[in-house]
Amino acid sequence: MRVPRTFVFVDLSGFTNYTAAFGDDAAGRILGAFRTIVRAVASERGVRIAKWLGDGCMVVAVDQADAIAFVLDLDRRSNEVCAPLTVRSGLATGHALLFEGDDYIGSAVNMASRLCDHAKGINALMPTMHIERLPEGVNATSVGEVELRGFPGPIDVVALTGVPLPIDADTEDLWTRTPFI
Repeated sequence: MRVPRTFVFVDLSGFTNYTAAFGDDAAGRILGAFRTIVRAVASERGVRIAKWLGDGCMVVAVDQADAIAFVLDLDRRSNEVCAPLTVRSGLATGHALLFEGDDYIGSAVNMASRLCDHAKGINALMPTMHIERLPEGVNATSVGEVELRGFPGPIDVVALTGVPLPIDADTEDLWTRTPFI
């Protein structure tokens, strides 16, 4: 089944060098803190962590604006906790094959992964052609065209910055509302 989704790949930039310099225990503490923040922000923004990828993860969103807000919230909240490491991410939107019920295959998935790899020094990259609408408080700044492995030509991308508006959702009593009572 092909489904429309926004895919996000997130990576802790510099994790391998940090592990070599400070040891496995220190790296494990940062990774544990990072995963805790990822889970919290994903829950708040309504996106799903599809899989953990060592010091990163793949996230899937039905609504592109939720994915964008997730990335920017995650970056802001992980800055202090994960220092000196930084978060980098790549986002792409499109149809993908839902494979065996729990994985996705498709060009948008691959593009998000490649953009994350390319995002050294830039927190979040997204193809210009994939932007549907930016959440309020978010800006897109042109980075220009980039060559991504596996794609036939250059792709015009933007860097996403800003602070998305907070969600006005009360999830504290979610499980006590009808029909869950």
